[in-house]
Amino acid sequence: MTEPVISTDSRGDAGEPHENRLSLGTRAARNLATTTKTPPQMQAITSRHLLRLLPWVEAVGGAYRVNRRLTYQIADGRVTFVSTGAQVRVIAAELCELPALRGYGDADVLASLADLFVQREYDPGQVIAEAGTPVDEVFLLAHGKVGKLGEGPYGGEALLGVLADGDYFGEQALVSADATWEHTVRATTACTVLALPREAYERLAARSESLHAHVRRSQEDPDRPRNAYGEAEIALTAGHRGEPVLPGTFVDYELAPREYELSVAQTVLRVHTRVADLYNEPMNQTEQQLRLTIEALRERQEHELVNNREFGLLHNADLKQRLHTRSGPPTPDDLDDLLATVWKNPAVLFAHPKAIAAFARQCNSRGINPQSVDIGGQKAPAWRGVPMLPCNKIPISDGGLTSIMVMRLGEKDQGVVGLRRTGLVDEYEPGLSVRFMGIDEHAIISYLVTAYYSAAVLVPDALGILESVEVA
Repeated sequence: MTEPVISTDSRGDAGEPHENRLSLGTRAARNLATTTKTPPQMQAITSRHLLRLLPWVEAVGGAYRVNRRLTYQIADGRVTFVSTGAQVRVIAAELCELPALRGYGDADVLASLADLFVQREYDPGQVIAEAGTPVDEVFLLAHGKVGKLGEGPYGGEALLGVLADGDYFGEQALVSADATWEHTVRATTACTVLALPREAYERLAARSESLHAHVRRSQEDPDRPRNAYGEAEIALTAGHRGEPVLPGTFVDYELAPREYELSVAQTVLRVHTRVADLYNEPMNQTEQQLRLTIEALRERQEHELVNNREFGLLHNADLKQRLHTRSGPPTPDDLDDLLATVWKNPAVLFAHPKAIAAFARQCNSRGINPQSVDIGGQKAPAWRGVPMLPCNKIPISDGGLTSIMVMRLGEKDQGVVGLRRTGLVDEYEPGLSVRFMGIDEHAIISYLVTAYYSAAVLVPDALGILESVEVA
C-alpha cells in the first residue's frame, strides 16, 4: 500500500510538480479570492500632541493682534558672534544688547568697542570672577556654560543660575567704577569668553562724547512707575482709614502691539484619471492619496509651530523664560526650575522622546518614580502633575543637545494658543481645504491642498524653555 506524501515545505505548492498534487493549489486558488489588505501605511505619522492640545483660535482676516499693557522694561538680549577658525569676534551691532548700550546707534564707535574685546579660554571648574572683587571687566560668553555661585542661607555654596552661549555678565563695569561681584562665576564646561577691560572702555568713551553721554543717560532711572513685570503701574490705595484723597489712574496699552499673520503650507496632489477610474476598488485611490498627503501636511504644520523663526515656539519664548540645565542631562531639579518659570497653571511639557528617556534615566538614578496622568484615555509620564508629552519636532543638535518646553494654554489663562481660519472654500478639515484645480492634457487630476496656521504667546511667562538638554 502506497503511503500518502506529506509535504512540510513552507513554500506551499510553489515548487511542487503539478502531477503530484491531489487538490487545487493555493497559488491558483488566490486568483479567485480577494486578498485582505490594509490601507497604505506611513511611518512619518506621529501622535502630534501639540496640534491636539493647542486651543485653536479663529484668526478672522488672517491676522491675530495680541494687545498688552504698556511695558517699559526691555528684556535682556543675547549677543551674537562670528568665528574664523578658533578666533571669535562679537558682532558690533549686537553690543546694543547690553543694558548700558541699548539704543546706541553710532556704528563706528560700536565697531571700535568690539575690537577692544579680548578672547580668553577657561577650563571646566576654573573661576572667571570671584565674589567680592571689583567688577573691572565685561564678559561675553561666546561658547560654553558657566554657573553663578553664591553663599546659601546656611553658609553652603548655592547655585544661583546658569549662563550659556550668548549671555553676558559684568555689564556693571560700563556704568560704575565701584561695583563689586555679588557672586562667583565658575566655568561648568570649557568656555570661550570675550572680555572688555574697563580701562579700555574708558579710553574709548573719553574720545567719543556720544558714547559717554549715552551710557550716562542709561544710569538715570526714568520717572515712570512700573510693576515687577515692567508694566506701567496702576495707582491704588489700600489699608487706609478716613477719607484720604484717592489716586487717579488708567491702564496704558502698547501703541504697537504684535500681530501674528497666518502662515500657509500647500501642495498640489496629482492623480491620473486612469488610476481614479479603474483602481478604486476596494479602496478609493484618491481618498488614500489625499489622506496621506494631509498627514504629511499636518506633520509639517507641527514642525513649523515649533521651529519657524517668525512664530515658532522655540524662537518666541522670552529670553528671561529660558533656562539651562545645571549639569547636562535633564534632572528633576532642572524640571522644577522650568516649571517655576510658568508657575501660573502650567498645562503641559513637550520634549523629544530621547529627552524624556534621558529624564527617566536621571529619575532612575535617584530612585524616583515619576507619576503618570491620563491624556485622552492614555497614560502619559508627568512631573509635578504636569504631563510630559513627546514631540519629535523639537530638534536635537549634532552635539546631542535639545530643549524641553513648558506652557500654559488658552486665551482665558493668557497662555499659548494656536491660530487658524475655518469656513474656507472647499474645507476638508478645520483650517484645511482641498480645492479641485482641473484636469490637464495629460489626463492628470490636480487638487490644491492648503492649511493655514500660526501660534501666539499671549504673555511672556506663558512659555518656558529648558535649553542645553543633553540626551546622550
